[in-house]
Amino acid sequence: MTALALHTARLRLEPYTPADEEEFVALFQDTRVSRWMGEGPMTEAEDRALFKRIFSKVYAQDLFDVWAVRHEGRFVGHAEIKPSSDVGGHEIVYALAAAAWGQGFGTEIARALTEYGFDTLGLAEVHATVAPGNAASLALLGRIGFRHVRDMVEEDGSTTRVLARSAAFDTTADTDRDPAGAGQPR
Repeated sequence: MTALALHTARLRLEPYTPADEEEFVALFQDTRVSRWMGEGPMTEAEDRALFKRIFSKVYAQDLFDVWAVRHEGRFVGHAEIKPSSDVGGHEIVYALAAAAWGQGFGTEIARALTEYGFDTLGLAEVHATVAPGNAASLALLGRIGFRHVRDMVEEDGSTTRVLARSAAFDTTADTDRDPAGAGQPR
Protein backbone atom coordinates (compact mmCIF):
# COMPACT_ATOMS: atom_id res chain seq x y z
CA MET A 1 0.00 0.00 0.00
CA THR A 2 1.21 3.51 -0.74
CA ALA A 3 0.21 6.96 0.42
CA LEU A 4 -2.88 8.66 -0.95
CA ALA A 5 -2.30 11.66 -3.21
CA LEU A 6 -2.75 15.06 -1.53
CA HIS A 7 -3.47 18.37 -3.21
CA THR A 8 -2.86 21.97 -2.21
CA ALA A 9 -3.70 25.11 -4.17
CA ARG A 10 -0.62 24.63 -6.37
CA LEU A 11 0.97 21.33 -5.44
CA ARG A 12 0.31 17.64 -5.80
CA LEU A 13 1.83 15.24 -3.28
CA GLU A 14 1.77 11.75 -4.75
CA PRO A 15 3.46 8.43 -4.10
CA TYR A 16 6.89 8.09 -5.65
CA THR A 17 7.37 6.02 -8.78
CA PRO A 18 10.66 4.37 -9.76
CA ALA A 19 11.02 7.06 -12.45
CA ASP A 20 11.50 9.68 -9.68
CA GLU A 21 14.88 8.29 -8.59
CA GLU A 22 17.11 10.81 -10.40
CA GLU A 23 15.13 13.81 -9.13
CA PHE A 24 15.06 12.40 -5.58
CA VAL A 25 18.82 11.85 -5.62
CA ALA A 26 19.45 15.31 -7.08
CA LEU A 27 17.31 16.88 -4.33
CA PHE A 28 19.19 15.15 -1.54
CA GLN A 29 22.61 15.61 -3.16
CA ASP A 30 22.10 19.39 -3.04
CA THR A 31 23.83 20.31 0.22
CA ARG A 32 21.67 23.47 0.52
CA VAL A 33 18.80 21.02 1.10
CA SER A 34 20.44 17.99 2.70
CA ARG A 35 22.29 19.99 5.35
CA TRP A 36 18.91 20.34 7.12
CA MET A 37 17.81 16.72 6.66
CA GLY A 38 18.42 13.92 9.15
CA GLU A 39 22.13 13.38 9.64
CA GLY A 40 22.97 15.82 6.86
CA PRO A 41 24.44 15.16 3.42
CA MET A 42 24.95 11.53 2.42
CA THR A 43 26.74 9.93 -0.51
CA GLU A 44 24.93 9.46 -3.80
CA ALA A 45 24.94 5.69 -3.19
CA GLU A 46 23.30 6.20 0.23
CA ASP A 47 20.62 8.47 -1.29
CA ARG A 48 19.92 5.86 -4.00
CA ALA A 49 19.62 3.15 -1.33
CA LEU A 50 17.25 5.41 0.64
CA PHE A 51 15.09 5.89 -2.45
CA LYS A 52 14.92 2.12 -3.03
CA ARG A 53 13.86 1.59 0.62
CA ILE A 54 10.81 3.79 -0.01
CA PHE A 55 9.52 0.93 -2.19
CA SER A 56 11.07 -2.15 -0.58
CA LYS A 57 10.30 -1.17 3.00
CA VAL A 58 8.16 1.95 3.54
CA TYR A 59 5.51 1.27 0.88
CA ALA A 60 5.83 -2.54 0.99
CA GLN A 61 5.26 -2.66 4.76
CA ASP A 62 2.92 0.37 4.89
CA LEU A 63 5.19 1.97 7.51
CA PHE A 64 4.29 5.63 6.94
CA ASP A 65 3.26 8.09 4.23
CA VAL A 66 5.87 9.55 1.88
CA TRP A 67 5.32 11.58 -1.28
CA ALA A 68 6.99 13.22 -4.24
CA VAL A 69 5.92 16.89 -4.41
CA ARG A 70 5.07 18.28 -7.85
CA HIS A 71 4.20 21.73 -9.15
CA GLU A 72 2.66 21.84 -12.62
CA GLY A 73 3.81 18.24 -13.10
CA ARG A 74 7.44 19.07 -12.22
CA PHE A 75 9.19 17.42 -9.24
CA VAL A 76 9.96 20.13 -6.64
CA GLY A 77 10.34 18.24 -3.38
CA HIS A 78 9.78 15.48 -0.88
CA ALA A 79 7.24 15.13 1.95
CA GLU A 80 6.44 12.59 4.66
CA ILE A 81 4.66 12.12 7.95
CA LYS A 82 5.88 9.31 10.16
CA PRO A 83 5.89 8.02 13.71
CA SER A 84 9.00 9.12 15.60
CA SER A 85 10.18 7.92 19.00
CA ASP A 86 12.31 11.10 19.19
CA VAL A 87 9.20 13.27 19.44
CA GLY A 88 6.79 10.74 20.97
CA GLY A 89 4.33 11.07 18.10
CA HIS A 90 4.14 11.75 14.37
CA GLU A 91 6.62 14.07 12.70
CA ILE A 92 6.34 15.93 9.40
CA VAL A 93 9.39 16.06 7.14
CA TYR A 94 9.69 17.99 3.90
CA ALA A 95 12.36 19.22 1.53
CA LEU A 96 12.14 21.57 -1.42
CA ALA A 97 14.51 21.91 -4.35
CA ALA A 98 16.36 25.23 -4.07
CA ALA A 99 14.74 26.44 -7.31
CA ALA A 100 11.34 26.16 -5.56
CA TRP A 101 12.28 28.21 -2.48
CA GLY A 102 10.56 31.52 -1.75
CA GLN A 103 7.30 30.68 -3.53
CA GLY A 104 5.23 29.63 -0.51
CA PHE A 105 5.48 25.91 -1.33
CA GLY A 106 6.98 25.08 2.07
CA THR A 107 3.95 26.56 3.78
CA GLU A 108 1.57 24.63 1.51
CA ILE A 109 3.39 21.36 2.15
CA ALA A 110 3.62 21.83 5.93
CA ARG A 111 -0.08 22.70 6.12
CA ALA A 112 -1.07 19.74 3.95
CA LEU A 113 1.00 17.30 6.01
CA THR A 114 -0.35 18.72 9.28
CA GLU A 115 -3.96 18.59 8.09
CA TYR A 116 -3.43 15.04 6.83
CA GLY A 117 -2.14 14.09 10.28
CA PHE A 118 -5.22 15.53 11.96
CA ASP A 119 -7.93 14.67 9.42
CA THR A 120 -6.76 11.34 7.97
CA LEU A 121 -4.55 9.87 10.68
CA GLY A 122 -6.68 11.22 13.54
CA LEU A 123 -3.74 12.69 15.44
CA ALA A 124 -4.25 15.17 18.28
CA GLU A 125 -0.78 16.63 17.76
CA VAL A 126 1.78 16.80 14.94
CA HIS A 127 5.52 17.43 15.45
CA ALA A 128 8.48 18.74 13.49
CA THR A 129 12.17 18.71 14.29
CA VAL A 130 14.31 21.60 13.07
CA ALA A 131 17.94 22.57 13.44
CA PRO A 132 18.20 25.89 15.36
CA GLY A 133 20.10 27.41 12.41
CA ASN A 134 17.23 26.78 10.00
CA ALA A 135 15.54 30.11 10.77
CA ALA A 136 13.33 29.99 7.67
CA SER A 137 11.72 26.68 8.66
CA LEU A 138 11.36 27.75 12.27
CA ALA A 139 9.55 30.92 11.13
CA LEU A 140 7.37 29.03 8.63
CA LEU A 141 6.28 26.46 11.19
CA GLY A 142 5.68 29.17 13.80
CA ARG A 143 3.35 30.99 11.39
CA ILE A 144 1.19 27.89 10.95
CA GLY A 145 0.85 27.20 14.65
CA PHE A 146 3.83 25.05 15.64
CA ARG A 147 5.32 25.92 19.01
CA HIS A 148 8.69 25.05 20.52
CA VAL A 149 8.28 22.13 22.94
CA ARG A 150 11.86 21.23 23.86
CA ASP A 151 15.38 20.79 22.54
CA MET A 152 17.06 17.44 21.91
CA VAL A 153 20.82 17.03 22.16
CA GLU A 154 22.06 14.85 19.29
CA GLU A 155 24.86 12.28 19.50
CA ASP A 156 27.26 14.75 17.87
CA GLY A 157 26.45 17.37 20.53
CA SER A 158 24.30 19.53 18.26
CA THR A 159 20.79 20.60 19.25
CA THR A 160 17.53 19.94 17.42
CA ARG A 161 14.35 21.86 18.21
CA VAL A 162 11.17 19.85 18.70
CA LEU A 163 8.04 21.73 17.68
CA ALA A 164 4.40 20.66 17.97
CA ARG A 165 1.02 21.80 16.78
CA SER A 166 -2.22 20.75 18.39
CA ALA A 167 -5.30 19.85 16.35
CA ALA A 168 -7.11 22.52 18.37
CA PHE A 169 -4.90 25.35 17.00
CA ASP A 170 -6.88 28.27 15.54
CA THR A 171 -5.90 28.22 11.85
CA THR A 172 -7.21 31.75 11.29
CA ALA A 173 -3.84 32.92 12.64
CA ASP A 174 -2.04 31.39 9.62
CA THR A 175 -0.44 33.68 7.06
CA ASP A 176 0.59 32.83 3.53
CA ARG A 177 4.05 34.35 3.55
CA ASP A 178 6.99 32.02 3.05
CA PRO A 179 10.47 33.55 3.21
CA ALA A 180 13.03 32.68 0.56
CA GLY A 181 14.74 29.43 1.35
CA ALA A 182 12.08 28.14 3.72
CA GLY A 183 10.87 24.63 3.72
CA GLN A 184 13.05 21.94 5.15
CA PRO A 185 12.48 20.80 8.69
CA ARG A 186 15.35 18.73 9.90
